[in-house]
Amino acid sequence: MVLNFVNKIKESLKKTRAQLMGSLSSLLPFGATITDDMLDEVEEALYEADLGVHASEFLVEKLRDRAGEINSGKTDPYTVMKESILSIIDHAKEKGTPTEKSRPYIILVVGVNGVGKTTTIGKLALRYKNEGSSVLLAACDTFRAAAVDQLEIWAKRANAEFIKAQEGADPASVAYDAIMRAKARSTDVVIIDTAGRLHTSRNLMEELKKIRRVLGKSDESAPHETLLVLDATTGQNALTQADVFNRDLNISGIVLTKLDGTAKGGIVISIIDKLKIPIKLIGIGEGVDDLRDFDPESFTEALFAGM
Repeated sequence: MVLNFVNKIKESLKKTRAQLMGSLSSLLPFGATITDDMLDEVEEALYEADLGVHASEFLVEKLRDRAGEINSGKTDPYTVMKESILSIIDHAKEKGTPTEKSRPYIILVVGVNGVGKTTTIGKLALRYKNEGSSVLLAACDTFRAAAVDQLEIWAKRANAEFIKAQEGADPASVAYDAIMRAKARSTDVVIIDTAGRLHTSRNLMEELKKIRRVLGKSDESAPHETLLVLDATTGQNALTQADVFNRDLNISGIVLTKLDGTAKGGIVISIIDKLKIPIKLIGIGEGVDDLRDFDPESFTEALFAGM
């Protein structure tokens, strides 16, 4: 099972690895002598792979600091880079979404439209059901009938309870009703879907903050998780979204979807490096089991597989 997971991660990062290693293998071949000119080109290649300015500079500085070891053959540049990347992302080791501390365990899921938010919620519901937890899904995107319908399909698939309201209803009231029902029925997990209009919309942010306030009134520690779903294929735009949502909502963890369909997987490093928010889950395929816990070691190994 572990081997299959590692292979899945390697396969999902194939495009990212081709983008990054395709450049680095020619700029930084084994046995080459590290020079300042070479490192300038390496930094540019790292930046173009969506690692971000700060992380790219950090990796290049580590290569420069250990140039003597590399040039003498005591180590190789890719070992140095793997160790350096792992030092950036290793603190993001929080796995999944624990439920043992509170009942109901309330998860608020946010993100712009089109990132795979509803599908992520459905897969998460299935995971909890398979682990033996009871689940309620709350459709708080009351402005898009299609979003409500899609979430209801997932609720049926996961055999989870489902609550919705008429189109245009106050999203916060739907969230409150969901929590009251969950408490009355001793439900283990409540997952709340939200609207995802553009992250630059102040109305959306105010709406999401209102939902958080209402959840806090039902349970002062709620929401217990605020998960931001991001689409890996958008690269640095995902980082911008994370910055805005985190500023307003204090994001506790990130779900990064579509990692298997992008050459911009370096955004993982950039997000953790800049925002210090743990990436808790990654989407590495279309299957219901392809929402996986993020593991820094597996990610780093897969990124440099074959080097």
